[in-house]
Amino acid sequence: MENHRSFSPVNLTVEAIGDKWALLILRDVIFENKQYFKELLSSAERVASNILSKRLLKLEADGLLIKQINPAKKYKTRYRLTQKSIDLLPLIVESMAWSLKYEPVDTDRYRSAVQIALNEDAREELRQQLIKDHLTS
Repeated sequence: MENHRSFSPVNLTVEAIGDKWALLILRDVIFENKQYFKELLSSAERVASNILSKRLLKLEADGLLIKQINPAKKYKTRYRLTQKSIDLLPLIVESMAWSLKYEPVDTDRYRSAVQIALNEDAREELRQQLIKDHLTS
């Protein structure tokens, strides 16, 4: 059994995804279809490579990502979502909606994410696509 500060649902969520980088990594996999270390490293927030490595290991350990050998390029590994991480989509979308309401979001740069945050049908379509792309292939 892992050591937790408490077994409060909010605390357990924060422990899984509440560090500075976890949600940004998941955002990039979910909304920008980034699958490789170099792709994740190129994100606008400019995470350091050693930090990215540690966060990817933690997301794997927490069952939020799976590290997988790319069948097309055996020397490259890619990161795939799990059902557990896909189930975070409503939380991520709600955080985006909150930012749209209260923060100066770059709506041009993040247009597709904004559309998903504002459109329930688009959200469900994305969820189904993520399941297809990450869980069935």
